[in-house]
Amino acid sequence: MAFGDSHYFYLLWLLPVMILFLRWGLNKKRELTSKFCSLPFATKTIYEEIRLRQNTKAFFVILAILFMVLALAQPRWGYEWKDLTQEGVDIIVAIDVSTSMLAEDIQPNRLSRAKRKISDLLEMLDGDRVGLVAFAGTAFVQCPLTLDYSAAKLFLDATDTELISAQGTALVDAIQKSVAAFRTEDDKSKAIILITDGENHRGDPVKTARWAAEQGIKIFTIGIGQNSGAPIPDAAGGFKKDVDGEIVLTRLDETTLQQIALETGGTYVRSVTGDLDLNKIYLENIKPKMEKKELKSQRRKLWRERFQWPIFMALICLGLEFLIRESPAHRPGRDQ
Repeated sequence: MAFGDSHYFYLLWLLPVMILFLRWGLNKKRELTSKFCSLPFATKTIYEEIRLRQNTKAFFVILAILFMVLALAQPRWGYEWKDLTQEGVDIIVAIDVSTSMLAEDIQPNRLSRAKRKISDLLEMLDGDRVGLVAFAGTAFVQCPLTLDYSAAKLFLDATDTELISAQGTALVDAIQKSVAAFRTEDDKSKAIILITDGENHRGDPVKTARWAAEQGIKIFTIGIGQNSGAPIPDAAGGFKKDVDGEIVLTRLDETTLQQIALETGGTYVRSVTGDLDLNKIYLENIKPKMEKKELKSQRRKLWRERFQWPIFMALICLGLEFLIRESPAHRPGRDQ
């Protein structure tokens, strides 16, 4: 025997309180009755019979409450084995961790906003495998594909600009490493969500996106930052400067990100306040439109629900309590 939610057993602490309350109520009722009735009208035998009936009614009320708590705990006995199959999409989230992501044109900064977006995505996922790829001047798999969203969240929390010493933004490496992270030959059910400011310092990411599309992979891009540009904070204080002493500005390159998405049949959105971008990518594009594949199959023990029985017993108890008259019917000649 098992219970679906044993936490409801804590309600059993109410039973002693209810018993004391009913006992107090019955004693109070008897005190009031004794003030208006005397032995010439009611014998001791009748008093005893009334008391028995009151105690019996109270007993059935307590018993009904006990059965109702038992029903809430969802008792289960008897089970069957069933093969359960989980279907979904493989999603690799590639996050830019270059120093340009520290720019504060998006509050609190670009990287913090990106991590918040990914955290929101992990809350939305429903049966899909997810993996993380971090990239800057190069890329590596931060978290392999997994159905354990809590583990993915731990890897995400550890993501920062110090993960990769090689600075710059290599979108080509990010796409290639993300494609390799799928580890399957299937040409369906694979999506990459690329979150970056779009600045690229090596290779042709659009050409690489075309290569990914040939393998059945869709790339969805999220642009982080402002087109007008923003300075990059320096760990030593102030902002980063070039060799001429000029402050370096980092700008969102929407054109490149739009072309990458277009080449693979994905979509591009610009990060804004709220979850509009994730709704558009995951809830409107990936979840309903991409073909799902079997990700996990397992044999599970399914218990049979038996909460109907304690509910039935509670109703019987309440019915009996209702049918019992508190005062015995008058029988002529009994007390003469």
